[in-house]
Amino acid sequence: MTCSSFLRNLSGILITFSLWTAPSLVAQTPRPEVPAPLSVPRPGPTNEAPYAPQPIVQGGIVIPLYPPDSPQLDARRVREAEHYNLSKSVAGRISWITNIHNPSIEVHTVEGGLNTGAAVILAAGGGHRTLNVGSESADFVPFFHQYGVSTVILRNRLRADGYDVRTNAVNDALQAIRLVRAHAQRWNIDPKRIGIMGFSAGAELSAAAAVFYPEFDRARTGGPWNDISSRPDFTVLVYPGPSPFARGARPEIPKDVPPAFIVCPGSGDRGHAIWALEYYDAMLRAGVPNIEMHLYGHGRHPGEVLPDGSRMAAGLADRNGIPFGQWQARFIDWFRDCGFLQKPGLETRAARESAALAAPAAKPPAK
Repeated sequence: MTCSSFLRNLSGILITFSLWTAPSLVAQTPRPEVPAPLSVPRPGPTNEAPYAPQPIVQGGIVIPLYPPDSPQLDARRVREAEHYNLSKSVAGRISWITNIHNPSIEVHTVEGGLNTGAAVILAAGGGHRTLNVGSESADFVPFFHQYGVSTVILRNRLRADGYDVRTNAVNDALQAIRLVRAHAQRWNIDPKRIGIMGFSAGAELSAAAAVFYPEFDRARTGGPWNDISSRPDFTVLVYPGPSPFARGARPEIPKDVPPAFIVCPGSGDRGHAIWALEYYDAMLRAGVPNIEMHLYGHGRHPGEVLPDGSRMAAGLADRNGIPFGQWQARFIDWFRDCGFLQKPGLETRAARESAALAAPAAKPPAK
């Protein structure tokens, strides 16, 4: 082999080697790291003052339900910070909250051109162990905004933290209604279009608020807002827990009890469906107007295991396209039909018909 042919072969080997090794050299070049998520919600600091709840959705106005010295609060624990459980797959999303000792509301208003004046207070579920504010509160802020409805996220106290549902959590819901009504003018909310939507354990609060608000108002435990009614203008029960009519109970139904929208899976969530039916039956027998219920043939309670190994979703989830996944559209139909989505300031049909039911019966003319 001549020297020139050897050099030609050697150059070919070197070129081939460089082509093989170039990708590995490129792969070893450091690449920029993905930045960490920004504005991840965190509990607020603790000090000698009652804990200051932080917004869980950007732009929220957070107000404690009670004055700092209120006897409704547990003075031994009111300074403790809330505990946030963040989603493992969605950065910055709070799935649920516990350790709530200074209950509060978080208000999200809507653009003036969209505003109907209606406001929905959201009471999340969680079996009174957790408050599932991700799927059953935060997700509804943009949903209701498109319909011109303000949203209010309720952070009520939990049985798991040592509180009684009837005397603490239900009172928190009623105080929330009263507080929103007290600030209605400032937030461009119609004081006659304030209602509460509860999910599972939260629906125990929305059902009780509709029935027990006269008792709460008479007790005058709301501090500077005692003269403001806690009556909800509408109530919504979504796959509800036990209502005031469960287990054969027969509490007195107020004459002006608000209209209700009730939704639940049927035989796939039989216990909650029975509780839904008990509330509907009591209202129907009392002749309450604008009571609507949807029981779906296909569906289970949120969190329950499905045949494919996944779990039933909560809140606004599509649920793989089954009819139960569109319950929110049926709610909007009912809400509009009752008059809550018309221009603010106008009397709703629901208010008119509730007032007619509450009006004393006319005496027959004397003969």
